[in-house]
Amino acid sequence: MNNVPRLAVLGSPIGHSQSPALHRAAYRELGLDWQYDAADVGEGALAAFLTGLGAEWRGLSLTMPLKREVLPLLDDVDRIAQLTNAVNTVLIGANHGRRTLSGFNTDVPGLVRALGENGVAYATHVTILGAGATAASAMAAAAELGAETVDVVVRTPAKATTLVELGHLLGLVVTVSTLRSIDAPGRTSDLVISTLPGGTVLDVQFPSTLRASALLFDVAYSPWPSALAESWANADGTVASGLGLLLHQALIQVRIFVAGDPFAPLPREEAVLSAMRAAL
Repeated sequence: MNNVPRLAVLGSPIGHSQSPALHRAAYRELGLDWQYDAADVGEGALAAFLTGLGAEWRGLSLTMPLKREVLPLLDDVDRIAQLTNAVNTVLIGANHGRRTLSGFNTDVPGLVRALGENGVAYATHVTILGAGATAASAMAAAAELGAETVDVVVRTPAKATTLVELGHLLGLVVTVSTLRSIDAPGRTSDLVISTLPGGTVLDVQFPSTLRASALLFDVAYSPWPSALAESWANADGTVASGLGLLLHQALIQVRIFVAGDPFAPLPREEAVLSAMRAAL
């Protein structure tokens, strides 16, 4: 078993993760006898986990709460990871006999691709709920979609400071509002991206006119539908779950694990994507 390349998704909680099913489907389609598992690694435990890895390990997928905890443990990061200060993919390599850890953020291109599948190729005004690592990826994705203005909606405005700085770095006009104010009658947006944890229930709702006109992309997918998604459906609005993001960011992770390059298409990539989609 030690000769079989190993990979895993790490985070806590991790039991709901669909990543093992996605990655296993991809490697089967590629004819690779690789092992991909899930491991519950909580806050503060990542460094010890990395130290204990053997030579058979090839890479890791990271979810919360590890996307930022991993940063000081890496040898290098790609441009998007550096920009967003968030890593969800670690490629394990070697240099002169020393193990190396390279960090990537596949959430940004994954989100752009998922939104494209839902008919969103451009958005002038974007609303982002939350201010964590995934919200930073959503901010970068908004910039790639040509956004001019982004409204960050959070419980505590002070927690949005780094996200506002990122938006300004990307050339965006960023405003901050509280979750309690989302029902303001004049609120408008082309796209709403929620990065709130699955199971979050809000005390107030977006105006029905906004829910009916703007796509809600909810990165949560378990439990589903989320309370926010249900509120959109009640207003005859359009909702996309986080499964699309999960699928497309995972495809780019597979590129990294197989070729070491997020931009290098896989052999028969469309067949690989189809196999991964069928595994969801």
